Amino acid sequence: MTVCTLAGVGFGYALLWAMLLSIIAAVVLQEMSARLGIISQKGLSEIIRTEIKHPVLKAFTIILVLSAIVIGNAAYEAGNITGGVLGLQTIIGNPNIEINGVSMNFLSVITGLIAFALLYIGNYKLLEKVLIGLVILMSFAFLVTAIMTKPNVSEIFEGIFIPKVSNDSLLTVIGLIGTTVVPYNLFLHASLVKEKWHKMSDLKYVRNDTVIAIVLGGLVSMCIIISAAAIQSKDINNASDLAKGLEPLFGSFAKYFLAMGLFAAGITSAITAPLAAAYVASGCLGWHSNLKSKKFRGVWMFILLLGVLFSSLAIKPIDIIKFAQVANGILLPVIAGFLIWIMNKSSVLGVHKNSIKQNIFGFIILGISILLSVTTLNKVFQLNIF
Repeated sequence: MTVCTLAGVGFGYALLWAMLLSIIAAVVLQEMSARLGIISQKGLSEIIRTEIKHPVLKAFTIILVLSAIVIGNAAYEAGNITGGVLGLQTIIGNPNIEINGVSMNFLSVITGLIAFALLYIGNYKLLEKVLIGLVILMSFAFLVTAIMTKPNVSEIFEGIFIPKVSNDSLLTVIGLIGTTVVPYNLFLHASLVKEKWHKMSDLKYVRNDTVIAIVLGGLVSMCIIISAAAIQSKDINNASDLAKGLEPLFGSFAKYFLAMGLFAAGITSAITAPLAAAYVASGCLGWHSNLKSKKFRGVWMFILLLGVLFSSLAIKPIDIIKFAQVANGILLPVIAGFLIWIMNKSSVLGVHKNSIKQNIFGFIILGISILLSVTTLNKVFQLNIF
């Protein structure tokens, strides 16, 4: 929601093509991840560990994957918690606490404690359904709002099918990709689908499930961009500013409606990011993926703590969320590369390994993500690569 709003406010419909690319990439890579989980009945990190035989290369790969996931998930968790905090701030203000002269956002601690309790207990299905219901309601609101703003249809199609990238929009493009094709989801999806589906005949159901979920989510993201393009102000600092995109539908109540959605989205995501990191660590290090084991809990507690810490510091919330998405976009080629490599191993997938068509799509996505990541690193650190 945040990155899509920034894209719409800053660049109008011009970056809709990045969402289309993200939707296609997410469908292709998530389908691979799901197929891997069902056929092998193992997680991606577990297979990476067992398939690399050379001890030095295996150690290097495990360190690389763990580092990528820890850095990416810590940044993403900070963004998740900050999203929940943005929602709470709109309703109850912005209470800070002073610790040894350092100002910390108290709401980040509260949000982190809620996520901690839900993860520790492990029984959060009912709350999850309520929160997801709020997110779905808000998604429908953006769809209606996008129509109410009476956008120029020809400009929308131009934005979707004619890619435009400027030096100013590059970080936003990589952010849009990072918030849609989330690297840790490739690990989490492979670990979780095998608990719901167990037979090869289930492949068609998981594919349908993946495509429908990602396409609907992508369309909502496009609606947010379209709604935000109608916002007159270019200065977005808090949830009230983000909510301007919903004012055509909800008027002065828009900020409260968005606040509920941001909190719901933040909490649900604050649960999944630490879980994904724990699954990755368990697979890489050969631990059992037991939700109540001390090692498994230790990993998600560490990621949650980092998220709360980064979110609590005196940094603009919008900047934290945007940084999280950019970090994920930069890390995507590393994880996608490992996934495509595994998906071509007959020893793991047999006849269900990647087809030529699936590899073509996979390598095109990998190539584009590498190009965008290198260009982004070049821009951020002024490496003068190009």
